[in-house]
Amino acid sequence: MKKRTISLVLGSGGARGLAHIGVIRWLEEHDCEIKAISGCSMGALVGGIHAIGKLDEYERWARAITKRDMLALLDVSFGLDGLIKGDRLIETLRNLVGEARIEDLPINFTAVAANISRRKEVWFTQGPVFDAVKASIALPIFFKPVVIDGEDIIDGGILNPVPIAPTFSDRNDFTIAVNLCAPPVKGVEISADKVSGEEEGSGLSNAVADFIGSLTDKISMKRKEFRAYDILYKSFDAMQGTIARQKIAAYPPDAVLDIPINLGSLMDFDKAAPMIRYGYDLAGEKLPKILGSR
Repeated sequence: MKKRTISLVLGSGGARGLAHIGVIRWLEEHDCEIKAISGCSMGALVGGIHAIGKLDEYERWARAITKRDMLALLDVSFGLDGLIKGDRLIETLRNLVGEARIEDLPINFTAVAANISRRKEVWFTQGPVFDAVKASIALPIFFKPVVIDGEDIIDGGILNPVPIAPTFSDRNDFTIAVNLCAPPVKGVEISADKVSGEEEGSGLSNAVADFIGSLTDKISMKRKEFRAYDILYKSFDAMQGTIARQKIAAYPPDAVLDIPINLGSLMDFDKAAPMIRYGYDLAGEKLPKILGSR
């Protein structure tokens, strides 16, 4: 049986992007060949690693990571353009899965970021994969922007959280988009796993407050003072959700897998197993009828 060829669009949405792994697994198990990936932010990270051919290694690592492990990956910056430099995370991923150039990948890969000065999307279609990923995940305020030719490049979700456009010239059988900022669905929330000695609350505010607190006694920021970050990123999620709906309506793919925004928060990377399972199950629920239509 000839495999159906897929252009896969992997959206932006923080830790909910772990669901992308489940979608990819389902497609691989059901006679589908992913020939092209367009990814934004976490979608660029997962998509790039899959294109390199190292998703197994990344999935094992993601399933094992704890909140304390996450904190160890955050390299603080005391600049005004972002709390975290991001170098430690990117180098960890490079060491884990290796590096490759986009133009040498067996899968047609595009990482989407945003040039905030020009208010334009930036499509990375050549160069080192993790240089492109670092730019695409540079969430404002949290990560420092990537500077290219003197201009700030940030998370592509600002302009296009579900980047369908890079797939327009593909000649594959189906285009499938995964939207991580879909409206909330009652009952899908993943219960928080407590880490010893840690208070319950937002994954983002807990992670940032704990990290800052571990750096130096000179900083006296309290957890509750990071409520501003929660509000900021909930606003960012809401903005992405609105843009995503507009993009999908304007350029409808063959299938959209909607991951509800309340499945998990930005920093719930310690909940990989249920996130991956959700993506796998959703693909199994939505895709068979669509893929069997041709």
